Amino acid sequence: MRRRPQSGAVLLETLLWTPILLLLFMGTVELTRVTYSYYTLKKILYDLARYAGTQSGINFCDQNDAALLSAKAMAITGTPDGAGAPLLPGLEAGQIVIRLERFNVESDVLRECACEASAYGCDAGQGAPSPDYIVATIPEGYPFNMRLPWVINEPIPLKPQVRVPFGGL
Repeated sequence: MRRRPQSGAVLLETLLWTPILLLLFMGTVELTRVTYSYYTLKKILYDLARYAGTQSGINFCDQNDAALLSAKAMAITGTPDGAGAPLLPGLEAGQIVIRLERFNVESDVLRECACEASAYGCDAGQGAPSPDYIVATIPEGYPFNMRLPWVINEPIPLKPQVRVPFGGL
């Protein structure tokens, strides 16, 4: 029995499948980049919340407090003055928000502490008790740009949030 020559059928199938396989490969690489960036953001926020929770003299009620900005710079760049390169390009201290939370035993609710010296306040400078948790978040999102031309043109906002017990434990 003789085989007929396929006269270019293999070449044609290869030309048809190559763009699809290339797009799947590029999508896998981009999914890996998104995952890496998201978990790097979570690690930065965790380190920031843990470090800030163990420092004394930080005014969490003022997002422009020098000690708090130093803690943010330490988490983002690894240096307290922010002189190093950021771990993720484009990540700035102004994007990160830190808030304090306390667990209310009567209502069984975790709620944000007010910056006052009341039953629900957490301003230790005014004599309020310390909070239960420090929450670090990027509320507007970290803009992640995909490198898939003709598929996704808008940046994807990554919005991680980390809750750490006060005191960094």
